[in-house]
Amino acid sequence: MSSVPETHPAAKGAEAFADHLADVLNHGALCLMLSVGHRTGLFDGMRGRPASTSHEIAQATDLAERYVREWLGAMATAGIVTVEPEGPRFTLPPAHAACLTRAAAADNLAVFAQYIAVLGAVEDRIVAAFRTGAGVPYERYTRFHEVMAEDSGQSVLSSLESDVLPLVPGLTDHLECGIRVLDVGCGRGRIINRLATLYPRSRFTGLDVSTQAIEHARAEAAAGGLTNVEFVEADAAGMDRHVEPQGYELITTFDAIHDQADPLAVLQGIHRALMPEGIYLMQDIRGSGQIPGDLDHPLGPFLYTVSCMHCMPVSLAQGGPGLGAMWGEPRARDYLERAGFRDIRVHRLAHDPQNNWYVATR
Repeated sequence: MSSVPETHPAAKGAEAFADHLADVLNHGALCLMLSVGHRTGLFDGMRGRPASTSHEIAQATDLAERYVREWLGAMATAGIVTVEPEGPRFTLPPAHAACLTRAAAADNLAVFAQYIAVLGAVEDRIVAAFRTGAGVPYERYTRFHEVMAEDSGQSVLSSLESDVLPLVPGLTDHLECGIRVLDVGCGRGRIINRLATLYPRSRFTGLDVSTQAIEHARAEAAAGGLTNVEFVEADAAGMDRHVEPQGYELITTFDAIHDQADPLAVLQGIHRALMPEGIYLMQDIRGSGQIPGDLDHPLGPFLYTVSCMHCMPVSLAQGGPGLGAMWGEPRARDYLERAGFRDIRVHRLAHDPQNNWYVATR
């Protein structure tokens, strides 16, 4: 029996913290259900639909009713959907659909819930790595490229023309006239294919180490009839063997530097590949580089978790420094300067609390 009276401040503090942890458990479980709702199309199927039974929702989405019913239990107890006792009948309120459906485009937060399941699949390997200090190879992360492609669609593609390209004055004019562009760590190539579609006079190259990602990027380009884009399967640290020096007016990386095996070598390679007066546009995670400086970060727990369970171990598995996603703006600036960049400007986009946008010239 505890010797601390229930009225003691310490007891009240413990009770409040226990309540907080109960919320954490509920929210962690809810992330898995949000991911399921997104992947199965349940949120999309319930959008704009009148109050419906689990049988009606299952029929409309072509899913098994028993699973739909249990999923609705999680959604109803979490307040994601409303429930009328008669039936019972369930509704996804419009205000909730605005954050959870594909129709919400960049505001669809269900996309990010998928990371929890992806990271949970490697928990055993991460626990072992805590004891050995080793990394976890990239190929152990199932669906990571698929989820990352959706993530990029939210944070980059949705604002590519309205917010990202205008970060570099005059860039769209140059793209219209025709320049050479390289995207390092292109993943499935959604961004570079979009640029190739928008600017047919420019030439685009995407580079990534993942065979699966490159194959997907090539297939998408072929399906779109794009003839001004090519994809190269290669390690970014060895890009010198695949791209010509001073061959590109614009080089981009989207959330791709901090988990490299040799981030400095990649940045040095980017510097060498840029033409004189060329522009390097780097999207990377916003952070202070120090835990105390990130206590008020709106996505701090999420980003440190992704870093601990993916970004850092992937780098360590390649013999890299394991910078992690939260390496921070000061270190990012230091790496850019050591790579040879001198004019470095940092931008933040109003819709994107997760990233910094660096614009650097050669």
